[in-house]
Amino acid sequence: MDTKEEPKGIKSKETFKENIHKQEKSCGESNKSEKKSCKKDENKSDQKVEKFEQELKISEDKLLRLSAEFENYKKRSTREINDFRKFANESILKQLLIVVDNLERAIDSSTEKKADKNSILEGVQITHKEILKLFKTFNVNLIKANGKIFDPALHQAIVHEKSDEYPDNTVITELQKGYLVHDRLLRPSMVIVSKKIIKEKETK
Repeated sequence: MDTKEEPKGIKSKETFKENIHKQEKSCGESNKSEKKSCKKDENKSDQKVEKFEQELKISEDKLLRLSAEFENYKKRSTREINDFRKFANESILKQLLIVVDNLERAIDSSTEKKADKNSILEGVQITHKEILKLFKTFNVNLIKANGKIFDPALHQAIVHEKSDEYPDNTVITELQKGYLVHDRLLRPSMVIVSKKIIKEKETK
């Protein structure tokens, strides 16, 4: 009949105590010469128990320290994530302030009695350039749509228009520009798409 092997590793404190109890009982039933030997064994056992308790205490202290460090790490990570969510758009907002400044200057110029239309237009154009520069900084790129084959991943067809001038399923008019941020669609181009005119065959 097979017997199961006991798991290897450090013996528990209770196991040490049981062994000591057995040794003490054995020593009580032995003669004087054997009692001296038992006493030595008992002292060795006490030392082993003391050493085991010290190692156990060190392990418990390490575990408590690791647990405390992990809790601090979780709190720090949560705080950093919350800060990132709050201030992730800080840099883009700072650059948008420049755009707002230019728009306000254009508005102020337009409210003057002797407002020059050219200066107002120039202010709007400067603002537009600032916005495009901001887009470039954050890798926001324009989707080229006019004359391109309709791509449902980039374009949103508002209407199909019959045409002989363009191939079937071609973007013939862009109603609203679309943009990509890196390789991800930010907004699709709103377009009018050509539809081939099918000529009816003449009946004989």
